Amino acid sequence: MVELLAPARDKRSVSAAINNNADSVYVGITDYNMRANVANIDLDDIKDISKQCHDNNKKVYVCTNTIVSDNQLEKYKKQLVKLEQCDVDALIISDMGMINIANKHSIPLHLSVQANITNSEALKLYKELGVTRAVLSRELSLEDIKNIKKKSPIEIETFVHGAMCVAISGRCFLSSYFYDRNANCGECLQPCRQEWILKSTENKELVLTQPENNDLEKSRLLSPKDMCMIEHIPELIEAGIDAFKIEGRARAPDYVSTVTKCYSDAIDLYEKGLWDESSRIMVPKWKEELKSVFNRGFDTGFYFRTPKETSLDNQATYKKVDIGQVMNFYKKINVAEIKLWDTLEVGDSIIIQGNKTGSITEKVSSMQIDGKNVQKVTDKSVGIKLENVVRQNDHVYKKILLDKGVE
Repeated sequence: MVELLAPARDKRSVSAAINNNADSVYVGITDYNMRANVANIDLDDIKDISKQCHDNNKKVYVCTNTIVSDNQLEKYKKQLVKLEQCDVDALIISDMGMINIANKHSIPLHLSVQANITNSEALKLYKELGVTRAVLSRELSLEDIKNIKKKSPIEIETFVHGAMCVAISGRCFLSSYFYDRNANCGECLQPCRQEWILKSTENKELVLTQPENNDLEKSRLLSPKDMCMIEHIPELIEAGIDAFKIEGRARAPDYVSTVTKCYSDAIDLYEKGLWDESSRIMVPKWKEELKSVFNRGFDTGFYFRTPKETSLDNQATYKKVDIGQVMNFYKKINVAEIKLWDTLEVGDSIIIQGNKTGSITEKVSSMQIDGKNVQKVTDKSVGIKLENVVRQNDHVYKKILLDKGVE
């Protein structure tokens, strides 16, 4: 059975992944992962996350996959001792020196996509170095992956959903050139996502344009569309891939919740033998769900061809507005007391997120203040009947549908 691996930037995202049937979760710690600009998880919290995952029969992998210098290695050695004590299930790693250090511990090693693995001979070498799984390069076709899998002595993992990089496996120098920030140390500021104009030495400009809502915009010619392989789950499973990876450790918990559930449901449909019968109905529904959260438009990456289309900005079909916080939850009647600092009406959809709650979406069917039904509330505490369990201090957002996706 293929493993579904979901990203998590914080405890809320970990719970969102677990609650939506991910088999494993990957997280980052400060200093040694490729998402230094997002809220990484403190080492002190890794033990709690590891226990939460294991209590739910899930695995947790920790990213330590940046380029490192000699003066960072001593700190890394100390962190490995703590990670081993936290009982994490694997390290995601790319640097040869860090692999050598990690081999002195009992934690399994997974090779990061940053290592840019494109052939089976490399996998044979990495097996000798103690690696048990490798994330293959995003630039491989499905046929390439099939051939590698036949000869691979270790497990293989591939990305199935999320952002694509303009550079080969993230080896980009744009952030370094423009901002003096090292992308390969997790500091990428994504200048590739901006609009660009190509100008010659004679000051002749080439402005690439594409229609969008009857307007012409400069193309983001360095910004690929996101990968989405939801409709190709059968081909990927039949290729023998051991683990499907969802990109998105910088994404919000509702992204993790939505994408994980769609891919989990798709895998489950195939493994129950119902794909041919139900995929025609389910795939369009999954795609609509995936389009609702952060995305730059979808493509199939390099699986079937070299991608040529550039992306627009975020095409999500809704945005979240912070409107309140859960003050109490009454389990016997499934009612949350929510303190609002914005307006909420019956019929609105809300997203509730918390460390244990993860991310859930509910439609407000009724609200009460002092036992009386109300239709609209602003800046007050209100009781709301829910279908799911939430917790004190959970954050509450109003879900607002958009005609055009925004950041």
